[in-house]
Formats: sequence, structure tokens, C-alpha cells
Amino acid sequence: MATSQITSSLRNLPAFERFQPSTLRFPSAGHVRIGTLTQTSFPSFVVKAATVVAPKHTTVKPLGDRVLVKIKDAEEKTAGGILLPATAQGKPQGGEVVAVGDGKSVGKSKVDVSVKTGLQVVYSKYAGTEVEFNGSKHLILKDDDIIGILETDEVKDLKPLNDRVLIKVAEADEKTAGGLLLTEATKEKPSIGTVIAVGPGPLDEEGNRKPLSVAPGNTVLYSKYAGNDFKGKDGSDYIALRASDVMAILS
Repeated sequence: MATSQITSSLRNLPAFERFQPSTLRFPSAGHVRIGTLTQTSFPSFVVKAATVVAPKHTTVKPLGDRVLVKIKDAEEKTAGGILLPATAQGKPQGGEVVAVGDGKSVGKSKVDVSVKTGLQVVYSKYAGTEVEFNGSKHLILKDDDIIGILETDEVKDLKPLNDRVLIKVAEADEKTAGGLLLTEATKEKPSIGTVIAVGPGPLDEEGNRKPLSVAPGNTVLYSKYAGNDFKGKDGSDYIALRASDVMAILS
């Protein structure tokens, strides 16, 4: 169907009466002209291709045990000062708490959210729902998806929340048993490390905290593919995971 026919067909439909044509590229179809919503028809929506970006609002009030975090901008440079292209910039896992819910009920107890507005936090990589308002990207996520509070640029200063544990990963072996040097790509990911900090523990059925079975200084064996990995300023590797992913204490 010709471009003019597509545009004409869209305009004849009631739902598309106030669309204005714009051009989008599709790899297999060349140039196709479709409509985008005008500001006068739906002022709070932005349409990009087939994806509708969440409506822009001036305030968002989280409910229950949910937290609203303003996402920290992605790093544009490496530690050595090399400029990163957009495709190589890591997805941020931290930001500032800007609003919190009223908490949740556990048994007969009312449990407040474990963070307060103004704190800098680190959260699970794929947690929450991203929203955009006031020109900034935010994330709405559950209190339990927040790994910990981090008020500095040093990962080792992370204060884990709930049942989270911060571990400094043991260095990978540089050589095989036969003495051959290993490259970074062939070094096996270690699953042993030293506990740096622990959270206050999970909630029991009555809303009380249950202390964790590991403590700072313990050498532990943990599940190989669990948790969230972080790189310290000194080049050391850290991992934050749930206490249930710690399999044993080594001595």
C-alpha cells in the first residue's frame, strides 16, 4: 500500500482523527508514515513508534511498601576517563529516594518502609517499573527490592537491608593446577568470599526481625549465579545477595 494511502486510511478512522504524520524507519519496510499524538489531544502522553511512554505527572505517591527512586545518571566515562558510547554505558542500579509508601502489615504489626526520603540506595538490576516525570527518570519498586543504602562512592560502604549480605569476592585463580596462566575470560568465577556487612534480617510472621546466620568476617560459600555484582574503586569484586543464597560458612 502506498504511503499516501496509509496516511489517508489512518485519518479516516475516528481514533486517528487528530494524528499528524511523522516518518519512522523500519528495516524491512523502508519509510512508512504513521501518526503521532498531538499535544492538544492527549497532552500527558508521548508516543514513540509503537511504545507509549508513561504519562508525565508532577507528583507520584507510592502505596504500601513501595518506594520511588530518582535514577542516577549512567556513567559516561570509565574510571580511566575514557568516554563511553550510549550502548556501553551500564544501566544504573542506584538513585535517591524521593518518596515512600506507608508500609505494610505483617501479622498484627505495621512495618514501616526501611528507607527514608533523601537516602542514596542501590537496588536489584531488573526491579521495579520505570516512570518519567518532571524531566527525570524514576523507578517505583518494592522495599524488598532495595539492596542497601550507599551514601559514598565506595561499594564496601554499602549498608545492606533486610536479608541482604555484602561479600567481598575471593580473587580468581591466576593459574591452572599445571601452572598455566589464565586469561580474564577463562578464569572461573569464584563463589567464595568474605562477608563485609549484613542486613538486620527478614521479617517473621509477627513482623519482628530474624537475625541472619552469617556475620561480618565470615568466609562463606555462596550460590554461583546469585546476587548483584559490583566493582570497588580498588578493583576488588563485591557481590550483594540474599542470606538464603549463602550455602556454608568456611573455617
